[in-house]
Amino acid sequence: MALPYIFDGPIECDRLSLRLLTPDDTDAVHAWMSDPEVVRYQLYEPRDRDTVAEKVAEYALATRLESNGDYVQPAIVVDGVVIGAIYFTISNVDDLTAEIGWALNATYHGQGYAAEAARAMLGLAFGEMGLHRVFAELDPRNASSIALCRRLGMRHEAHFVENVMFKGEWADTDIFAILAREWTTRASGVPKLA
Repeated sequence: MALPYIFDGPIECDRLSLRLLTPDDTDAVHAWMSDPEVVRYQLYEPRDRDTVAEKVAEYALATRLESNGDYVQPAIVVDGVVIGAIYFTISNVDDLTAEIGWALNATYHGQGYAAEAARAMLGLAFGEMGLHRVFAELDPRNASSIALCRRLGMRHEAHFVENVMFKGEWADTDIFAILAREWTTRASGVPKLA
């Protein structure tokens, strides 16, 4: 294992790059964090600009992956525009396990950007970080994220029934995961460090 890992980016992919968020990105992040449709399956309600500014400042400082709960949340940038973010956190150091998630401005849905960004993070996870397993925890009603997990080669591991109080009602949770030995590196999934 190669932890600690310091995310200082940028990571260049075919059509996008991943870099740390900065306060200048607040309006771009607010565009999706305030959109009820985008945050429908997120753990939070639509956020006002002041709350987003606080979150962006917090995310900008999250650069070190070393201990359980450490995370990075790099911006997904296309043609100089921040269109979303990838969430990546160390779930369990002893088990070499991490969790991945994503959020994208609705304007950019369905164009493969989340998949490209997630492949880059999985490439780092199973390459430089030397992790064993990466999982995604999501709402089973989120068909787009389920399809993305499958495109990434993740397998459906679990379905928990009414295991979480989510926005005032009991909700189910699905777990998708992939192991290092299952990861197939593709040219578009291998990040190039700038």
